[in-house]
Order: sequence, then structure tokens, then C-alpha cells
Amino acid sequence: MAEPSRREYAAAVIGLGGIGSGAAYWLSRRLGGDLLGLEQFELGHPNGASQDHSRIIRLSYHRPDYVRLARRAYETWDLLQAESGVQVVTMTGGLDLWPAGARIPMADYSGSLAAEGVPFETLDAAETMRRWPQWRLADDTVTIFQAAGGLADPNRANAAHQRLACEHGATLLDRTPVSGLRDLGGEIEIETDGAGTFRAGTVILAADAWTNELLAPLGRRLPLTITREQVTYYACPRPEDFAPERFPVWIWMDEPCFYGFPTYGEAGPKAAEDVGGRPTTARGRSFEPDRVAGARLDGFMAEHLPGSVGPEIYTKTCLYTMTPDRDFVIDRLPDHPSVLVALGAAHAFKFSSLIGRILAELIVDGVTPSAAEIERFRIDRPILLEADPPTSFMV
Repeated sequence: MAEPSRREYAAAVIGLGGIGSGAAYWLSRRLGGDLLGLEQFELGHPNGASQDHSRIIRLSYHRPDYVRLARRAYETWDLLQAESGVQVVTMTGGLDLWPAGARIPMADYSGSLAAEGVPFETLDAAETMRRWPQWRLADDTVTIFQAAGGLADPNRANAAHQRLACEHGATLLDRTPVSGLRDLGGEIEIETDGAGTFRAGTVILAADAWTNELLAPLGRRLPLTITREQVTYYACPRPEDFAPERFPVWIWMDEPCFYGFPTYGEAGPKAAEDVGGRPTTARGRSFEPDRVAGARLDGFMAEHLPGSVGPEIYTKTCLYTMTPDRDFVIDRLPDHPSVLVALGAAHAFKFSSLIGRILAELIVDGVTPSAAEIERFRIDRPILLEADPPTSFMV
């Protein structure tokens, strides 16, 4: 990427994964060359949570504020796609499935969709299997189908955000770890390994699993849980049966919670268990697949989607970085208002461009049209002030 031509910027983004790349793009549209982006690894690296062919995007959510954010997220992706000429979102429809006695309340989802006027269908097992004969379901399974569901492509989206940010004049530096932050009162000093020291009027921390390392010099720590998760692509006998036009993205609304995708990016469908991995750290994680977790997924797929089962194409690991309530963090540090923290709690890629847009609005305009929706994502909400809070990761 471009070498820095200056040492002072109006704003800086630290971490150029999904949210950070989105913030760099939306800020570059407002600030042009007065923006610096810093990434400790190479752009597009596999060490965090933001690279792969697909993430679920949906209006179906457990609270109305998320449904409203998701609507604006779709609008935001449309704007990125129009400027970049890159297709990020592929519509497939979305299917949420509740077996009898499911741990995740169906009423939270149907109630939120109804409250926001989003059309959806409630289907019994027979109708679900008639429409999508790939499924094998017990008679007492109930599903919700929401047509505005699909997948967002992180590989394409992150690259488009980064390319356009540079075209708008931003300076993005990869392989540039940040080793220290210091609040000078009105601006933040950023010390890096290898590129020297910078200053910025406002800094966005979009570092996911590395967030607490960057918050430490500012006297703050969040009670985060980091786990190593994985997704598996299957070389099934008939991958065309799982083509995006024939098969929707899906979520099994129970514990364990599984989710999956049509054939996209590889020669077969993809599936995973949500929060099925073991606790780890950003620097201590392994990239080796967990075969016990893989066996749980294989068993679910063989029972409910037998046509998807085939040899493993590959299993890819990633990190989940979760707040105890699994809500986002989108807020300024109360004691250091020149620093904004953005954390996606391991379900934010669908919102990543929108979160970047919101951060740009907060920095440049001082307000955002999404103010009501992000109110519950404050960094000083009570559960984030506890040293050892209870956790609830099912959403």
C-alpha cells in the first residue's frame, strides 16, 4: 500500500478487517486523504474473523433494533456495490428452523419481524421439505422463511472497501502493528512498529480479538470471550442441488446452533456450528481444525441435510470475539472521547459496511440516523463494567 506522506491525520482506523475496512471507506468519502488506516498483518489475512467467501445476511433477527439496522445495512451494501462495481450480496432467502423444545425463542424472531413490518412465512416441516427437499425434518419442526436473506462476500467486500478508500485518497498501511496509544488531549498519538509515530484527531479501534491490547494503554479492558471457530465446505455428490437459486442460507435455532450456505465460492455447500469452539487468545490460537467439533457438524448434516454430505473440501478456522451479552460495541471511550471502539461480537459482518458508515457519521457529523439503534451498544453498559459477567451467546 501507499507509503505515509504525512504524520498527522484527521482520523485513523486501527484494524482493517470487515468493520475497519468499512470505516476506512466511508470516512475516505468524507475526509479524502486526511485518513490513515493501519493493519498489523497483510490485508486479507486469515488470522481474524473477516475473510472467507460468505457470511449470512438477513432481516430475521431477535430484536427490532437489529432488524432496523439490517434494513439500513442492505441499503449501505447497495451503495458500495454501485460505486465499486463489485457484487457483494447474493440473495437466496433465509430459513430459520426450530425443532421442538428449541432453546432460542421463535417468538423473539417472529415478533421482531412483525413489529418492523417485514413479511415472512411460518412453515411446518412438510411444507419446508416440499419447497426444499434437501431437508430431513421431524414432524414437529417449525420454520420461518424470510425472502430478504442471503450471503455477503467478505473477500469481495473487504477488498472493495480498501480499494475505494485508497482511490478517495486514504493512506492504508498493512504489516504495521500498533504498539501504543496516548491521549494528548484533543488528539491521539499512535506508535507503530516499523512506520514510526502518527497523530490523529480521532481514532477508531476495529481490532476485534486484539481490542483489549489496544485499550490497555488507555486504562480500559472489556470482558471479552475469544473462541476458535471453524466452517467446513463439503464436496457433496450434487452441489447443484445446493445452488444459491435453489437453496437458502439457514440457521438451526437450538443449542447447539448450526448454520449454513448454498454452494458458493467452493465446489459445495458450507456449514458450521455457532459458538462451538474452544476458548483461546488472539496470539495463542491454533489453525488446526477441531475434529470433535467437526464430528458434531458432520452428524447434524448427515441427519438433516444428507445430500450435502461428502468429502471435506477444507475446514477453515477463525476467531469469535464476543461481549458477554453478544451485543455490539459502537461507542466513544468515555474517558477518551477521541477514541471510538467498534466490536462486532461475532455476528456483525452483515453490518460491517453500515457500522463503518455510522462511525463516519459520528466522527464527521457528530450524529447518526442510527442513533436509536446503537443506543444499546454503549461501551459503558452495566454488563461491560463487570469483571466476570454472566454470558449469553445465543442470538
